[in-house]
Amino acid sequence: MDRMNIKSLLVSIVLALVATPAFADDIDCVSTTFRVMGTNDKVCVSGFDDEEVGGVTCYIAQARTGGVSGMVGLAEDPSRFSLSCIQTGPITADLAKLRDREKVYSEKTSVFFKHTKVYRIVDQKRKTLVYLAISDKIVDGSPFNAVASVPVTPWGGR
Repeated sequence: MDRMNIKSLLVSIVLALVATPAFADDIDCVSTTFRVMGTNDKVCVSGFDDEEVGGVTCYIAQARTGGVSGMVGLAEDPSRFSLSCIQTGPITADLAKLRDREKVYSEKTSVFFKHTKVYRIVDQKRKTLVYLAISDKIVDGSPFNAVASVPVTPWGGR
């Protein structure tokens, strides 16, 4: 490896360690596969609020690998998930001031550089917030994805 590749790798490692994902609450997990050794495989549901857009909550259901490697944090979780986002109160952000695309959630899904990320995409024409969940790796991502949308509408007794 030459010096430039080593520098790029080190920068990527530092950025991966420094990145601060949005906080998600684990709501519940359901076992899907019994494992004799270690924890069972499961699907877990987590919820998070879009911190820049008050009034929007997203729920992501994600497969998690069990077994001994899963129990000690060394397993790679599969790139399978679903996403649902809803308006839970008045939307307090001005769509015109939001970035066109912004990462709002990230969860590590393996020891080495694999994450599930959720991006908020603003559809100005339709006054809608679109949330896209993807799985990525530094070298090779996954085609699995999920999408949810939240139309920006008045809230309450209007």
